Amino acid sequence: MTRGCLPGRVQRAGALAAAIAAAASLAACGGSPSAAAASGGNVLQVVVAENDWGSIAAQVGGKYVHVTSIIVNPNADPHVYEPTPADGRTVATASLVWYNGIGYDDWMPKLLSADPGNRTVLSVGQVVGVAGGGNPHRWYNPADTQKVIAAYVADLAKLDPAHAAYFRARAAQFNSVGLKAYNDEIALIKSKYAGTPVGASESIFAMLAPALGLNLITPSSFLKAISEGTDVSAADKATIDHQIKGRLIKVYVYNSQNTTPDVQAQLAECKAEGIPTATITETLVPATATYEAWQTRQLDGIAAALAKATGR
Repeated sequence: MTRGCLPGRVQRAGALAAAIAAAASLAACGGSPSAAAASGGNVLQVVVAENDWGSIAAQVGGKYVHVTSIIVNPNADPHVYEPTPADGRTVATASLVWYNGIGYDDWMPKLLSADPGNRTVLSVGQVVGVAGGGNPHRWYNPADTQKVIAAYVADLAKLDPAHAAYFRARAAQFNSVGLKAYNDEIALIKSKYAGTPVGASESIFAMLAPALGLNLITPSSFLKAISEGTDVSAADKATIDHQIKGRLIKVYVYNSQNTTPDVQAQLAECKAEGIPTATITETLVPATATYEAWQTRQLDGIAAALAKATGR
């Protein structure tokens, strides 16, 4: 998955316009649901931009919520996703729309603006207080994920007050049972490897490394450039080369969905130096996985790499 392809973004303009037109047309026909109608015994229709957040939405919402995630293909890039007219219609008829924001899925606000009807909108960026230009990968930040879950439960309770207690109970169960292995693995890594210097390929891991107690020493400008598909500076390349060849990092964590030539070169250097690597991804892999199973599997891989690197 390669980002920053400006020609592709220009080509997508037509499809986005069609999706917006579809949403606007449905809105003109009175397609937007009201909160009252949605809570009148019917299942709430929740539309989520990406399926990582969508997995959480479905598990917390339970039987009183039907979740549609727009991006479900692991090969799709949310930054430059091309919404379809069907996406526009889906958004226009939703009771609640949940998107990431922070410049990550800018196509969603455009769909929403085509039909400013009576729906609830949950923007992750607004919930966690991060504006455009900040790190958008908040689902890799355990504390931020909890803030978003709390906001979602509050929104569901407003839309369907009769089942507010049910939604709160589902969230509590998700946190205590669903996320148990995930939280346990975070605690284990932090207790065994706190302070260990590591490298990474992009800013996704900058959200998780602090929670694991790891010392991410890759230049933040490099992490952001790879995430956003912009040019990497020669100085950053030289710094990372030094970190790898000098074995200043114990493990290198990379996004396997975005292995640019620079990342491939660093992986080759890590292999030559015997530095273990671990993979993470931007979206659910496989697409049918739950958020917690996906995240826990990745944590297991990071723990295995740290064990190999440190001998403990």
